[in-house]
Amino acid sequence: MASFHRFSVVGNLTRFKAIRSMQSHKACCLQFSTSTSARSSHDYLHESILPTMHFQAGLPRLPIPKLDKSCQRYLASQEVMLDPDAFEHTKKVVEAFEKNEGQTLNRDLIANDKQNKHTSYVSDRWFHIYLADRVPVVLNYNPFMCYKNDERPEYNDQLIRATNMTVAAMKFMKTLRANKLDPEVFHLNPAKTDTPGFKKIARWIPSSLAAYYAILNKAFPLDMSQYFRLFNSTRVPQLGKDVLKTEPSGRHLLVIRNGHLYTFDVLDRDGNIVPPAEIQAHLQYILKDNTPPPEHPLGYLTTENRDIWASLRTQLVNTSARNTEVLDKIDTAVYCLCLDETAPEEAEDMNRNMLYGDGANRWFDKSFQLIICKNGLTACNFEHSWGDGVAVLRFFNETFKYTTETPSISPSSAPASIDSSQCVSRIQLDLDPQVKEGIKTARQKYMDYTGSLNVETKQSFSFGKDFLKSNKVSPDSVMQLAFQMGFYKLTGKVAGTYESCSTAAFRHGRTETIRSATKETKMCSQAFMEGSGVTDAEKRSLMQMCSDKHNQITKEAAMGQGWDRHLLALRFLAQDKELTPDIFTDPAYAAICHIIISTSTLSSPAVMAGGFAPVVPNGFGVGYGILDNEHGVNITSYPASYNVKDYVECVMGSLNQIHDVLQATSNSN
Repeated sequence: MASFHRFSVVGNLTRFKAIRSMQSHKACCLQFSTSTSARSSHDYLHESILPTMHFQAGLPRLPIPKLDKSCQRYLASQEVMLDPDAFEHTKKVVEAFEKNEGQTLNRDLIANDKQNKHTSYVSDRWFHIYLADRVPVVLNYNPFMCYKNDERPEYNDQLIRATNMTVAAMKFMKTLRANKLDPEVFHLNPAKTDTPGFKKIARWIPSSLAAYYAILNKAFPLDMSQYFRLFNSTRVPQLGKDVLKTEPSGRHLLVIRNGHLYTFDVLDRDGNIVPPAEIQAHLQYILKDNTPPPEHPLGYLTTENRDIWASLRTQLVNTSARNTEVLDKIDTAVYCLCLDETAPEEAEDMNRNMLYGDGANRWFDKSFQLIICKNGLTACNFEHSWGDGVAVLRFFNETFKYTTETPSISPSSAPASIDSSQCVSRIQLDLDPQVKEGIKTARQKYMDYTGSLNVETKQSFSFGKDFLKSNKVSPDSVMQLAFQMGFYKLTGKVAGTYESCSTAAFRHGRTETIRSATKETKMCSQAFMEGSGVTDAEKRSLMQMCSDKHNQITKEAAMGQGWDRHLLALRFLAQDKELTPDIFTDPAYAAICHIIISTSTLSSPAVMAGGFAPVVPNGFGVGYGILDNEHGVNITSYPASYNVKDYVECVMGSLNQIHDVLQATSNSN
């Protein structure tokens, strides 16, 4: 198998390493019932001493930054993007906003926030941004994470892995809903707080105070308010704005193979998980189904423009009562399992298969899809409106751990002797000519725009985190510096750059932007240009400045002190009041919000790789990873952008230059 098996990078997901910088933390959500009709311990991954949602009521609220601080940070980000004359104009616009409309809007924002203490000031707006956007979710929103393979090759058999993953997913769901899943907590001193003793004490503290006790002991709970949307959830298309539908009573799994949709129950009537041997038998039955692929695969509908899909869905509902029942069956399924006929061996093939793949074999509206290929390669592709990477990563890690350490079935396990034809339903809809034509059009559009995506992956074993830490520079700051240096080499410019940072430390926190293009990275990029005359010692000093600055802005973002979300909320308020402050009509604002370099990373022992598409036609989608002794990038682009291969070469070359300078100056430093 190709080298991507060791390449650990994930796209468009929230980062957690920033939380190391925090001092106060957390977020909230609704409560899960502690009672369940099925109390069998074998249905649970574990049984936590602490109730899952124990810390939620006492979590800190996401702070609204001071207006003057947001304006200062905004100008600092703009200064690196603009020439002196343009910056002076923008500076005057921002100063006027801060003195005039900004004051009124910020007061209203604070007042609204005080009236909605159950949530954060960004949450509702963030949902609106996602759900009101009319572009297709595939490529524009849905990222993917690919599981590492099981170290035992025989367990990567498609049927074996699909069965074990399904059981693991159901155990996770049952553990979560029984309030027995360990709370999501970041431990600064795990030897002290990730212990039965600490948990027993915390359990007896009222939930309204438990988070404060944890924080005092440097254990920081993270928001779990999004977890309930993991299962039985779908983004349902509607004209103008979609809605999220969650129906926990659903007991069935949605399986797609060869463009056909199947369902069967994975929970019995009492809520117990169906025996693994029966699940294995049902999946085997589906894998052996030789029915030719459908002429009009329904999955393509979920790849369409949201208004077009909404209209076609309405047409389906109006066609027959059976269609209404089938769509509800899809919507309420616990999740979607995609059994692919592909067997990717190369990094690019894996990226394409897991990021979009065969549109006939996907249902992109489900909260998440587990995609399992013929060779057992497995990934999670998830719809992004309902939540960020917090819940998905926890699910990802727990299911990987279960399937690789205590799998439910083995290669020697025999499927149950059961007539699966009586349990598995292959579902079909009544399609009128309008819907058939809609599917045909959707398929062609899907082929066109996915075919235009470029993917480039590179990996290097020359150095990793260990080398950088030994030289006292932040590994993440070095990767971000390389993206800036690479773009500057390629274009001679600085681009609007986004690095995702989780604000899960706060109630209903989502993400904040780390604006990693700084004055320091621009100076360093210029210093590394050929003929700059800058010495290695001076370059090292500049790299240290970049590292220090990156650590600072990362900490600010993680603490809810970036400028992006604050100005976004003020802009929405201005729109509500039919105001048009100059700061939001200034071309510089549009330019800096046009994200050319969109970056995201996530390290996990379960993650092989991950990725996402660019957020603008002329941009790059930059997934990256840096491990102890290796680093790599997984970058996507469209034809309107600069050549992605050239950019990747510039980035990797920049990383080599950084390494050489650090190595050359390590003794003197």
